[in-house]
Amino acid sequence: MSTRSARKTREADRAQKATTQAEARAWFAPKRCGLGSGLPIRWQGWLLYAVYLAAIAGCVVLFQTDTYGARTGAIGLILAVSALVLPICARRTRGGWRWRWGRTD
Repeated sequence: MSTRSARKTREADRAQKATTQAEARAWFAPKRCGLGSGLPIRWQGWLLYAVYLAAIAGCVVLFQTDTYGARTGAIGLILAVSALVLPICARRTRGGWRWRWGRTD
């Protein structure tokens, strides 16, 4: 009987330690309402936002040029950069991405 309870205690301690480590690695706070990430809580999150905004600004400049295929290329780059950034944000949000209902959640 004591072996079983000791095992459960160790498993609970491991689960709590894993949760604490995951929160320490989080770059973004969760949104209060809805799905997604809130503001960054670590410098890595701010850096990711800055790089993303710089890439989008570069795509806007490319979009405004009158060369052949520039607009299509700019839209493709925006989609590609967004496809790279969104999974990083989802993985690095404290508690992950899930629907939140505000104060009750």
